Amino acid sequence: MTTSLRISDEVQNAVASGKPVLALESTIFTHGLPRPRNVQVATESEAQLRAAGVTPATIGVVKGELVIGLSTEEIEQLSNDDSVVKASIRDLPIAAAKKLSAGTTVAATAYAAHLAGIKVFSTGGLGGVHQGAAETFDESADLGALAEVPIVVISAGVKSILDIGLTLERLETLNIPVVGWKTTDYPGFYITDSGFDIEYAVDTTDEIAAIVASRDALKLPSAVLVANPVPADQQLAPEKLTSVLEEAHAAAAKANIIGHDTTPFLLDYIQRATNGESLEVNINVYRNNVALGAEIAKSISAR
Repeated sequence: MTTSLRISDEVQNAVASGKPVLALESTIFTHGLPRPRNVQVATESEAQLRAAGVTPATIGVVKGELVIGLSTEEIEQLSNDDSVVKASIRDLPIAAAKKLSAGTTVAATAYAAHLAGIKVFSTGGLGGVHQGAAETFDESADLGALAEVPIVVISAGVKSILDIGLTLERLETLNIPVVGWKTTDYPGFYITDSGFDIEYAVDTTDEIAAIVASRDALKLPSAVLVANPVPADQQLAPEKLTSVLEEAHAAAAKANIIGHDTTPFLLDYIQRATNGESLEVNINVYRNNVALGAEIAKSISAR
């Protein structure tokens, strides 16, 4: 009998000994960032974590095998392979049977991290409810997964291209706790404040660890979402984003872009329309979330 799951020795040993571990997704370097920045960001993030005393657990699929704790060589391989697909949870058994390599989405990464006993996961922006979802029913599988996977997820809100208000409504319906890092202004990924508010802010990572402990004691199944806004001096100018988003959605409609092709089309349009400025914001968002995730992982492991 063969297995399609591999956990690196480094990650296994860290989890078993109660040391802080932070899960990282792979779609950011397989589909989200251009070459060679993708490899640089992925390897720099792992180095950033090790310098902070946290074990990185970058997750992806290599020739059908779900790997929790990719090696540097595997990160480079996935980053430079045009045949790599994007895998959510439903795609994992198909990728295994067909021996496909894949970058894992937020949903698949959270699921895999939980399988390995990892309690914290940093990403850039979450998936959510798409514009026009009342007609298309286009909603990310991230939401359903996070309702069933008890992990902490640090993000800069949901992707700016989404319907943020409806996404927050769905998070409430799915009983997924959302807290803002030192703010009740819900971030908009590229911008510090999306214009939507949330009820609760947290001011320390120990407070987040206490929320996690209470969730686990109550046997609640969902993730805890920590919304970490990009610093104001690193954000995209809000008025520029508003204008570019309108153009991007209009261009997608004109080109009849629908379904899973929508997100990459819109993000690529935004990057080109901002002359690469949105790419730099994206990278800063990710680095900030990795840094906060490391501190949260340390607080949870210290309890």
